[in-house]
Amino acid sequence: MDFWQYEREALEEDHALICGCDEAGAGPLAGPVYAAAVILPFGEDIPGLDDSKKLTEKRREALFPVIQERALAWSVAFVDAAEIDRTDILSARMRAMQLAIDGLSQPPGFALIDGNRDHGRSAAITTPHRCVVKGDSLSASIAAASILAKVSRDRYMVEMAEKYPEYCFDKHKGYGTELHYAMLAQHGPSPIHRRTFLKKKAER
Repeated sequence: MDFWQYEREALEEDHALICGCDEAGAGPLAGPVYAAAVILPFGEDIPGLDDSKKLTEKRREALFPVIQERALAWSVAFVDAAEIDRTDILSARMRAMQLAIDGLSQPPGFALIDGNRDHGRSAAITTPHRCVVKGDSLSASIAAASILAKVSRDRYMVEMAEKYPEYCFDKHKGYGTELHYAMLAQHGPSPIHRRTFLKKKAER
């Protein structure tokens, strides 16, 4: 598999700076959705680089500073639970990704976006782009972005575990685990819970 195929195709179309973009945390019941955008030097070899979901937490943490160091530019952004509730999760994901792209110190001419969606009801990717299904496994730039987004979000949830220790956010990172539901039943929602997600669960 050529981990640089999509970047190469974009370069051949005369796009000079190409970023990969991915998000983390679309599914949890609590916390923000995070996104990252990364511009890697073409062909940069980062041993062990892969889709963040295929890596252990330890490996992701080890790759995080390497990606930051080797990247020509990188940026992380998030959309909080209140905004997710006000809009919808698809719009929040798109907004977080565009915020991450906009935050790059070198504006990219083209973006490779993980997944098959580029707009929600109230937000869209406005940078010229291509959607790549399973992009975090197929594109080096998207894989790098997936790691920055995932590690940044996990670190935030560990901080929230200190602020709201009764929810054990450090253990489940806001996802709907048995432990998380047990803590919700006991304590009710915290300020960082997504009320619309809890409502959907209650309606099932």
